[in-house]
Amino acid sequence: MTSSSLPTTLDQLPPACDDIQFNYCKTVACANFSRTEPQLYVLQNSNLQRPVLICRECGAFPPVLSNHDVVAEKQRLKLEQYSGLAACSNNDCPHNGLPVLTYRQYYHAFGFSGERQRYRCKACHHTFVDPWSSSNNKHQLQQKLLAYLFTGYTVREICRRLTMNPKTFYDQLNKIAARCRRQLTIFDARLSKQSLARQLATDLTPLQPQSNNGVLWIATAEVNSGYVMSQHVNYQTQPVTTSVTHHDAYQLGTRFITPHNNQTSNYTPILSQGLLAHIDTTYRQILARKNMENPLSGNVTINYPTKGCLIRPQYTVYSHFLYLRELLNPNIPTLTVFMPQETLLRSACLSVFIDRINNHTIDPLYVVEDQQWQHGQHAEKIDIVLMGWWRDRWAFSRNNSGSKGICHLGGNKKDQQHWLTIASHRAATTYQQRFYDQFNHMVNEPRRKLRPASLLPLLDIYRAWHNLCHQNKAGITPAQTLGLMSSPMTLEQLLQ
Repeated sequence: MTSSSLPTTLDQLPPACDDIQFNYCKTVACANFSRTEPQLYVLQNSNLQRPVLICRECGAFPPVLSNHDVVAEKQRLKLEQYSGLAACSNNDCPHNGLPVLTYRQYYHAFGFSGERQRYRCKACHHTFVDPWSSSNNKHQLQQKLLAYLFTGYTVREICRRLTMNPKTFYDQLNKIAARCRRQLTIFDARLSKQSLARQLATDLTPLQPQSNNGVLWIATAEVNSGYVMSQHVNYQTQPVTTSVTHHDAYQLGTRFITPHNNQTSNYTPILSQGLLAHIDTTYRQILARKNMENPLSGNVTINYPTKGCLIRPQYTVYSHFLYLRELLNPNIPTLTVFMPQETLLRSACLSVFIDRINNHTIDPLYVVEDQQWQHGQHAEKIDIVLMGWWRDRWAFSRNNSGSKGICHLGGNKKDQQHWLTIASHRAATTYQQRFYDQFNHMVNEPRRKLRPASLLPLLDIYRAWHNLCHQNKAGITPAQTLGLMSSPMTLEQLLQ
């Protein structure tokens, strides 16, 4: 992707791509909400210190995006998920990259190559071999490697015990991750066929909390089962030859961040007391960003990774929700999304599911709660407070020593008692925290702070283990809870 300019003028919104246009007023109560006529907004692209888009009706100034870069980022996320799976490799074919595993209607079985199944694309007649159709003759070694990894052994200790060098270790780790992605693709496809109402929990957090390398990790899980539906990071292992110093939604390739170190500012966060003060402080910090939808544009220091490149978080998060929309069955009657107080998550959710917002078939909610709050307990006295520049309507409740606040972002302000009782993004937050606890020796290793690529295979492996193998106190896995499988999967089955 080059950084050449898109065909547009300064009195137009950034051009749409594949019928996707995310640049409009995102204030649900505004008359201009979701409307994309340029005359409804004040547009300028010459002063970087001022908003590019201002709504003439409500005065909101939502940051603008390059729709082409959002689509390109979504394609990158899909290719990563399908990486290593048997698929047509012809770049000029419409079936390029679409795996046989989930798109069998696009391919013919075309004999065998040794023990491996061969396929032919119906569109371009290109033939290829399925590398996963033969038995895994390394599964014993890979089981031992995973067993040591999950019990806290370092890479050096594992290499010594298995008499392998570090390169072989990482090669095997990548092969295990590829098998895990294949297993997850099977069960995600089964999930996409279900048309039940869904409650989702989303959270956004640094991949390596102590590194400040700018790599953020977003994960979305099904609330009741804990099944992690998708997870992505704003980092790719391949470097890019072109990037732009400043974000410009009217250019291609603007989603890539130029390698540099941001200077630390003198800004000191306000020390908050209580849940309401904490929420107010978060609003102030969001408004202090140069781009409200980019957590890295605030007063932060970025220690840029030594290899690969960073992607502006807004493009990865918007693409994450686009990926979710494709994964979910469109016939789902209602969808609920619980998320922490982060403007980027709010804007991406509202924009991607704009049709459900207009049809009132989605309930997006901010959820903020103390650690002392017991999930599911009845909310007693409810206080309503309008907060932030947007005058968001928050409902607060306090029981014993715990407090909780929720804010319905989709326009429906009714039934606050119900949402205070059930709303929680703990399914995603707990999953991410358990990953940190499980692989603390790798996540926070000082020499790995600027090398996040080595953690990417672990994310795929851990998500597969969590969904298919990890059992709750009743001996049930998240995939079993959703009816995707009948019994827990063993490590040996996972690696077959």
